[in-house]
Formats: sequence, structure tokens, C-alpha cells
Amino acid sequence: MRCGNEGSHRRSWVVVWTDHDAAVAAGYRVDAQRWRVLFDDLMLTVGQRFRRPEPRRRVRDFVRGLLAPLPRKNCWTIAEHAGDTGPDGMQDLLTRVKWDDAQVRADVRAFVGHHLGDAEAVLVIDETGDLKKGRHTVGVQRQYSGTAGKIENCQVAVHLAYATDARHAMLDTALYLPKSWCDDDERRTEAGVPEQVRFATKPQLASRMIAAAVTAGLPCRWVAGDEAYGNDPRLSARLRQLRLGYVLAVACSHQVITGLGVSRVDALAAGLPATAWQRVSAGRGAKGHRYYDWSFTALPHAADTHGGHHWLLIRRNRRTGELAFYRCWAPEVVPLRSLVLVAGRRWKIEQSFQAAKTELGLDQHQNRRWTSWHRWTTLAILAHAFLAAATTHRSRPDPAGLIALTVNELRHLFNTLIIEPSRRRCDPLLWSVRRRRHQARAMTSHYTRQALTEP
Repeated sequence: MRCGNEGSHRRSWVVVWTDHDAAVAAGYRVDAQRWRVLFDDLMLTVGQRFRRPEPRRRVRDFVRGLLAPLPRKNCWTIAEHAGDTGPDGMQDLLTRVKWDDAQVRADVRAFVGHHLGDAEAVLVIDETGDLKKGRHTVGVQRQYSGTAGKIENCQVAVHLAYATDARHAMLDTALYLPKSWCDDDERRTEAGVPEQVRFATKPQLASRMIAAAVTAGLPCRWVAGDEAYGNDPRLSARLRQLRLGYVLAVACSHQVITGLGVSRVDALAAGLPATAWQRVSAGRGAKGHRYYDWSFTALPHAADTHGGHHWLLIRRNRRTGELAFYRCWAPEVVPLRSLVLVAGRRWKIEQSFQAAKTELGLDQHQNRRWTSWHRWTTLAILAHAFLAAATTHRSRPDPAGLIALTVNELRHLFNTLIIEPSRRRCDPLLWSVRRRRHQARAMTSHYTRQALTEP
């Protein structure tokens, strides 16, 4: 029995462990072996990108560290979790060891396609920003960050996610390098930016990742994105060329061609009759269906060399009346509900960001250089893809009264049942000495550097 207090009232309750609970837990333990096999197969595939056995072991330990519930994830904490005697090996994995992070992301893409593949899947593009101090971390400058909701000193990356009706996984990434960085040879050299890297807009980065996924044979039918991508006509033209349908958000000032001429989309929305709106769910949420009012208008006068069908889709919040606008295209005619479901799946990338940041350390890296940033992010994407695929591997249906196994819950179970029982332990006193020695050397270096410039 456990007792608890709430205000001035004393409450007591009894926690009962039933035979049914034990049977349910046993069912999950059966899956643990499947998770282990799935993880081993993925790491065996990725391990082929490394020439020597030592980095193969380290990358496996690194991913296990990302999956572990460490309070802060960096090369020091991950190395200590792996039982290493120091952080040098993990740091070398991100900096000096020869391996191609793009090839590993290709492995992740193939892995996701094999385990989550769906011909109706949606490729979701979005960006996320990591707040940074100073100016030396690659790609950092004062720019708009969706994470902060304002202009901040930050680093921005474009991500590609794969979303089906039931599952979603992170798939690919590209660091956005502002023009101020591209034109500064000294900063580029210091951050290790390859010579062949040139300035590219965020929609151009998204276009490259989408084209790579389609060329690799990843099963998908749609693309979804916010205004940053919907307002770029070159991206939408590229998607039509790839024969990918899309539902891309656009600004209220976006203009479309109708039978009456050119009109702003907000002006069109204002003139719609009440009968033009339909109540449709954009998908299931934690608190019920996400119902909105929707209207869609065919745009037969849209200039296009790729054929297909264009629509303007408008979403209206049923409580506030707030409007959102989408440009849509598909090779064939599709019903309103199909476009609405694609628009709703765009939100799944936000769930992926949240899981990757809070559980897998996506934004906890301490990497200033181009190569180390891409390698850290790639391994975080790999860890998320594994969890997403593992949730699809069920030896039996979920018992009544339980929600489906989530990525966060599976990460906890995988760590408890598989990682912890098998991981090597290290000497905590030795690591304490290493941390304090490293901090002492850093402090001495800072004071020495300051003495050279300050009176």
C-alpha cells in the first residue's frame, strides 16, 4: 500500500499487480528478442560502412548511448555509458575516423522503406533550429528559428521524415549554410565545410533529399510541408516532375489563377458560401479526431507542363475561425479527404522532432564542424528510425486497454531489457578524475589566452 497527500486531505491507495498485468508484461518480453535482432541487423548493415572492427563497435555503442536515458548526451557521457576508459574513441568517431554519413543515411532510408514502406506514404519536409552562442559553430547566425518562434542566434537544418498512417520516422537531413557562411572562406575552412558545398535555399535542400529518396525506390506518393516550402514554385515543379502529389502550405497573400483572373487566396476564402465548407478529420490525435472545416477549389487554369490536377485547399479552425491555405497537386483526381489526410500527416514530423530531441539527444551535440555535425545527426536519425521500425514488430496484437507501443516507451523498454543487462561498466572515480582534469586544463587555457590580450 502507498499513501499520498493532496491538500489537506489524506488519501491512500493500493497498487495491485494482477495475473493479467503479468501476462501482458510477458508478451512484451517476447518482443524484446525481436528488437535485439532488429537492432543487430541494422548495426550489421551500417557496420559495412566502416573498414575496421573498432569503429564498428564504437558506432554500435554510440547508438546504444543515444538510446539510453542519459541526462545529457555528448561524447563524454556516451563513452562512460559504453564502459570506455575515456572520450577519445567517441570523439574520433565523429571527427577522424573515415566513414561517409551520407551512405549511412542511405542505409537508414532503405531500412525505413523495408520496415515501414507504404505506397501511400507521405514525405514530410520541415526545419528545426538549435540555439547556439557565438559565431564559430558551422551554420550559426542570427536567423529565424521555428523552435524559438523568433529570430535568434541559431543553427538551422532541413529534415525529411517518412509518415504512414500508423508510423513515422526521420529519414534524412541537410544543414542549412547561410550565404554569409558560404562567402566567408576563412569560416568555411575553420569549420571544415567541403569546397563543393555552395549556397542552397531550404527548398533546394528539401528537393535534393526528396529526389534521392524517390531515386532510391522508397515507396511514397505524397509530399507535405509548411509555407517555407509551399511558397517556392521551383520545389513544387520538381515534385510534379517526380510525379509526387503534394499538399504544401502557402501564405495568405499567395495568388492563384481562376476563371475570373488572378486572386489572393484569402480573398477567395472570404467569398466562399457556407455550403463550400465540409467538416473532415485531419487524423486521430491523443484527445480525439482533429476536426476542421475544409474547402477545396479546383484550379484548372494553373499553368503546368506536367499535367495532373491543381487545387486550393483551405482549412478553417472551428473555434477561432483561423484560416490556413494549401496548394495541392496530384497526377490524378483525388477526393477532399485524401488531401486532408496528407495535410494532417505533416504534423508527424513535429512528433519526430520532439522524440529525437528529448529522448535521443538530436540537439544536444557539441559539434562545431561540418563533418561532426552531420555524423551526430545521422546517428540520432538512425536511432529514431530503429525505434519507429521496432514498434511495428509485434508478435501479438496489443492487449485491450493499452495504446499502441510508442517510440518513447519502446526506447525505455529496449534500454531496460537489452542495453542495461549487457553493457560494460566503468570505474566512476576514474571518470570523475578525467572530467576534473579536463575542466582544469580548459580553465588554464582560457586564463592563459585572456592574459595575452588583457592588461
